[in-house]
Amino acid sequence: METELNTSEIPSRNTIILKNDVDSHHQQTAVGGNQSSPSAFILLGFGNLLELRILLFILLLAVYALSLVMNFLVVFLVVFDKHLQTPMYFFLMNLSFLETCYISTILPRMLASFLSGDRSISIMGCITQYYLFGFLAATECYLLAMMSYDRYLSICKPLHYTSIMNGRFCIRLAITSWMCGLLTNTIITLLMLKLTFCGPNEIDHYFCDVYPVANLSCNNTHLVKLATFILGVIGTGPPFLLTLASYAFIIFTVLQIKCKAAQWKTFTTCSSHLIVVTLFYGPLFLVYIVPETETLKRLHKTLSLFYTILTPLLNPLIYGLRNRDMKEALLKYVRKFSNRVS
Repeated sequence: METELNTSEIPSRNTIILKNDVDSHHQQTAVGGNQSSPSAFILLGFGNLLELRILLFILLLAVYALSLVMNFLVVFLVVFDKHLQTPMYFFLMNLSFLETCYISTILPRMLASFLSGDRSISIMGCITQYYLFGFLAATECYLLAMMSYDRYLSICKPLHYTSIMNGRFCIRLAITSWMCGLLTNTIITLLMLKLTFCGPNEIDHYFCDVYPVANLSCNNTHLVKLATFILGVIGTGPPFLLTLASYAFIIFTVLQIKCKAAQWKTFTTCSSHLIVVTLFYGPLFLVYIVPETETLKRLHKTLSLFYTILTPLLNPLIYGLRNRDMKEALLKYVRKFSNRVS
């Protein structure tokens, strides 16, 4: 008996060819990622506060200008005033120069996007921004540790201070800080350069940070995140412990001083320094070392404000311009300038 075939159930040759072409296209996209690869990222920033864009622009511009002026003043005074050319101010000068570069890697881009409304950034520009930010942030960790070690020697080992903290040793410590920061972030950035992006291109952040960028990659990001965690622990852990240990020894030494006025003065200085250190290290630990949770992800932008914007503004004020020697040097140059003008 003949069986009648229902031709509607048999796929046509054209349909089979079309399906094969579509499958082939998906395979090529998955392998190469070229056909759907974004050319730029979109930094969402504080997209939920668009109605406050002008206010945020004015506020951040004021913060940026104030930070640049204060850090520049510290560098200027240390370079040109002979009385400030000591180990403590040498490290402070390095920190202020770093803060000037540090805040300039992020805020100018933010300010431009507030004005123009253009929130896009090229992929290479994004990775470059992270490289500069990460390099400077890691270097700051080491510089803060060197500054605390300098204070420890000055207060706890005053008889040996000048022989230990000579000019050559100070330069070596500074170079070591910059090189450690450079090496740490170069490794992470090289791993980021191997990532491919073939999907969404929106970064829920106001600058290009490693985790938000890695989350957009269409290949395995386990190595990048693991390296960031390990190098983050190495880059922040020892400097933070050295800083805490230095201030602990300082406080212990000060407690043995009988003069209450000297105790109070040292405690006031140390407490302000420790507040700045906590504001810098605390958010860093939560963002880069503590395992990611949904709550922390939502707080990343807020936590990042502390170590990207707040500390570059506070550091020159807390460490430098409140200092009596700094105030005297500043007044001296103000008087010189006033006399020349008049």
